[in-house]
Amino acid sequence: MSRLAGAVCLITTSDAGGYHGFTASSVCSVTDDPPTLLVCMNRNVRSRETLLASKVVGVNVLAGHQHELANAFASASMTMEQRFAGGGWQPGATGAPLLAGAAVSFDCRLSESAEVGTHSVLFCEIMQVAFGAVDETLLWLDRNYHRLPLRRVQI
Repeated sequence: MSRLAGAVCLITTSDAGGYHGFTASSVCSVTDDPPTLLVCMNRNVRSRETLLASKVVGVNVLAGHQHELANAFASASMTMEQRFAGGGWQPGATGAPLLAGAAVSFDCRLSESAEVGTHSVLFCEIMQVAFGAVDETLLWLDRNYHRLPLRRVQI
């Protein structure tokens, strides 16, 4: 699976206690009617119960230079406050934290979830999209970050 490239995303949510989030690379488009993303979340993620209860989901696709944020959100030792201190955040229409400077941010509502093995599979209906003014995105491949230019390449 390390050879399956994936966009690096910060999955965020909020409740009365504040912002919560984690790093994920298992995110993909499901359908465009209604516009829906699939997000895989390990059942051990600290944000899991908050996300499932609030049904508010931000999917923030990181720009090429944002690998330090990815590491912070993947860290088991950092508090949620420390994770969110590293970026500029605005609540979307749903209340999900959206990252300023992300390649793209999706403001979503959790429509369905399923438990499969060690993970929860989330189906997130997109309510709003915010595009960042960036020229590259961040990928996870072969257990390392890679910066991918956002331009057409002839193959």
